[in-house]
Amino acid sequence: MQDCISAISTPNGTGGVAIIRISGEGALKIARKMFVPAGKITAIQPNYMYAGKIAGEGFTDFGFMVYFAAPKSFTGEDTVEFHCHGGVQIARGILSKTFSLGCRSAERGEFTRRAFLNGKLTLSSAEGMIDMINAESLALLRAGGMLYTEQLSRDVRKIQSRLTDILAAIAAELDYPEEDLDGLDLQKIKCGLVSAEREISALVQSYGCGKKIKSGVSVAICGKPNAGKSSLLNALLGYDKAIVSEEEGTTRDAVEGAIEIDGITYNLTDTAGIREKAGAVEKMGIERAKNAIRTADIVLLLTDGSMLPTEGISGKLIHVFNKSDILKPCGDYDIAVSAKTGEGLGDLKRLLSATAVGESSLDKTYIVEERHYRALCRAQAALENAINGAGESFCDCLSVDIKEAWDALGEITGETANEEIINAVFSKFCVGK
Repeated sequence: MQDCISAISTPNGTGGVAIIRISGEGALKIARKMFVPAGKITAIQPNYMYAGKIAGEGFTDFGFMVYFAAPKSFTGEDTVEFHCHGGVQIARGILSKTFSLGCRSAERGEFTRRAFLNGKLTLSSAEGMIDMINAESLALLRAGGMLYTEQLSRDVRKIQSRLTDILAAIAAELDYPEEDLDGLDLQKIKCGLVSAEREISALVQSYGCGKKIKSGVSVAICGKPNAGKSSLLNALLGYDKAIVSEEEGTTRDAVEGAIEIDGITYNLTDTAGIREKAGAVEKMGIERAKNAIRTADIVLLLTDGSMLPTEGISGKLIHVFNKSDILKPCGDYDIAVSAKTGEGLGDLKRLLSATAVGESSLDKTYIVEERHYRALCRAQAALENAINGAGESFCDCLSVDIKEAWDALGEITGETANEEIINAVFSKFCVGK
């Protein structure tokens, strides 16, 4: 990259400190025109923070400057950061000064994009970074951290390495058939392909849990009027979100709230009680309730022991016997609770976790990005074709299928990703990152 870019790298608004970042050829030269170090400093050394005066447009602030020399910087280029007081106009004024000295405004995610293009991180690592920044649950933060620290990239590259060895063996047989080589061991190749396909399959299967980690688990609380749905929502949330009344039809619209269980977000929806006799407004609430039930990952069906209809439920169903403090649990139910006293709520949360994600581990690599999932599915399909081909006799199309799988895996790390994919990834970033 020849041009210098600059942007404010801290959130908009007033704060303790604001950071203005410059990256590109000549970054230090521009910074020297803006910064006067305190004391007798003869040379600016990389990786040291210097105190001094920072020039803005029409004013001077006292703060700090740090210089990172290429290639030992986040972007892989010469990079300078100014740490100034966190006033809105102070940060904007210093940024404006960088523009007047030759910088241009950085585009969304351009610092990280340059880091990727300069080989400082993979494309999946960049996606892990944005997942960490946007994480609203511990599970997504941990999953993003696994991506950012290249765990998925390492797994993918190990598979690619084995495929490369197989491709090399096939190429040698094709290019030098007259040489006295050992010949292709199709059974050995097939075993290698089967092993690679199994590892890809395990990653593909992790997407079910990974999707819930990223987007949360939708839970609809449903049942007859006065079953205690609103009380259960309030009890799970730990505060009064829904109106609770003995009058039937109190809840006429979906009431939502979120809780975190074992690091994963559960998006709860208290639905209107479903009954035949209802007014026009209540009927609208009942229709919304039915829609929430149809689309939920898990449905908590509150019961008092009587049989309730379960048609229209596509997610996993948990029968909850509520009001166990005043009624003896009976009939068909999975767990008994009392929203009023809190009895059984801990067990209900554990049951929700087991139903949604099973025996999950926050230290495991999960596929949380749909882009990665689709690339892995393509790689798996290509390897399945190759395995079927290797089971018969050698043919040219065997290497074609293996190369297709290799390229699909390369889209995850960015090795084979096209410009459209790269642009889509970095469009998720903010300016300054």
